[in-house]
Amino acid sequence: MAIAATISLSLSSPTRHSLASQNSFQPISLKSTATITLRYPSLRISASSISMEAPSKSSFLDRKESGFLHFVKYHGLGNDFILVDNRNSTEPRITPEQAVKLCDRNFGIGADGVIFAMPGINGTDYSMRIFNSDGSEPEMCGNGVRCFARFIAELDNLHGRQSFTINTGAGLIVPEIQDDKKVRVDMGEPTLKASNVPTKLPANEGQSVIKSELTVDGVTWNVTCVSMGNPHCVTFGPKGSENLQVDELNLPQIGPKFEHHEMFPARTNTEFVQVFSRSHLKMRVWERGAGATLACGTGACAVVVAAVLEGHAGRVLFLLSLYLHSLLLVSLPLSLKQSCTVDLPGGPLEIEWSEEDNHVYMTGPAEAVFYGSVPL
Repeated sequence: MAIAATISLSLSSPTRHSLASQNSFQPISLKSTATITLRYPSLRISASSISMEAPSKSSFLDRKESGFLHFVKYHGLGNDFILVDNRNSTEPRITPEQAVKLCDRNFGIGADGVIFAMPGINGTDYSMRIFNSDGSEPEMCGNGVRCFARFIAELDNLHGRQSFTINTGAGLIVPEIQDDKKVRVDMGEPTLKASNVPTKLPANEGQSVIKSELTVDGVTWNVTCVSMGNPHCVTFGPKGSENLQVDELNLPQIGPKFEHHEMFPARTNTEFVQVFSRSHLKMRVWERGAGATLACGTGACAVVVAAVLEGHAGRVLFLLSLYLHSLLLVSLPLSLKQSCTVDLPGGPLEIEWSEEDNHVYMTGPAEAVFYGSVPL
């Protein structure tokens, strides 16, 4: 396999002080242009005029040259995606096979998946489709939908707090971009009925699979099965264990055995969870179709649902900012919800499971990484 690369750079460097002052990723004044060409038997990628300053909408996002795929790469806590403006068609601009090549971290752009922003249907503002890095198509992706929301705001030049509706394979999803640019997403109701998750494990509480036994590679695990539009198998450890130490797991070894277990006819995402407190959990995830990732939004939602169902967390009564509101003579209604911080390898997500409407709400960041163009 031969690889040829040509790179030309023109750099105007900022001072050491200006670089040292960067304590998070932001577009900076360092400007560079590059032409990079990679050639090997099945894929040719060329990225040109890549700037470390975010280009204006007119200079990049409005590009319509035929034969090129213009994209923006985003990440949500390290779960990274290639975002494509596909609003002029109800069919993805690339095939699953092309998506696999683009997601390759050695010979492509590198990503956990490709996300397409498409025209809305059934009264929604937009539609979202995803190809995983293995070419499969999941119903939804929690970190992906936050990236999608920020991408749409950029495409449509939206500012401040914004909310819109998205049609997905998991149904209606409603993200809200907040003033701090984090995205809060109404992920809908969790599905617990075993046949709808789906899992072949026999229901042990009503129609649900909660803290049921699953044998994987000779070890019996306690698992709870939840769908957040896509299937999840959540475990807090093997049978009889006190508290799972998730950092000690050999995830590449055990993850695929859960994903492809015969009890999961549509395969499954698997979350391994460590409990710090009733409002603080830590998880590692093996994603269906993507493997070990730094974050999984739907997985974090499934983890909080499972934690409540198994008794590791509980719905408690919150009266937020009681003293402040009493001073302002503002009436604040009481609400029942479970709010948890879920630590993922890429960072924390805030997850709420509301008893009022049974919906799960996820709040977290999404950031643009870079802009690029690929010849099709």
